[in-house]
Amino acid sequence: MKIEFLEAAKEEFEEAIEYYEIQQKGLGLRFNTEVKRALQRIFLNPYMYPIVSESIRRCILHTFPYSIFYTVLEDEKVILILAIAHHHRRPFYWEDRFS
Repeated sequence: MKIEFLEAAKEEFEEAIEYYEIQQKGLGLRFNTEVKRALQRIFLNPYMYPIVSESIRRCILHTFPYSIFYTVLEDEKVILILAIAHHHRRPFYWEDRFS
């Protein structure tokens, strides 16, 4: 299995890193590291996180107010990242990214 990002999710991730780095030097790197650790957990056991909508799962980050929304495409052997979503911005805005 491999992990792939939707372009919109990749942009969210990069924007969040940039935002945190502007707030405090090194904070963007810490955010990046935490997301990578969460992605590693998802990769090792993609079914351990709860389903929140149809086949979409949610992994909540430990330190930052973000969640990773993803789905497992069994036939393609891909974990597809749909969103790196801030907890206080537009809930469920990402749902139309996967149909």
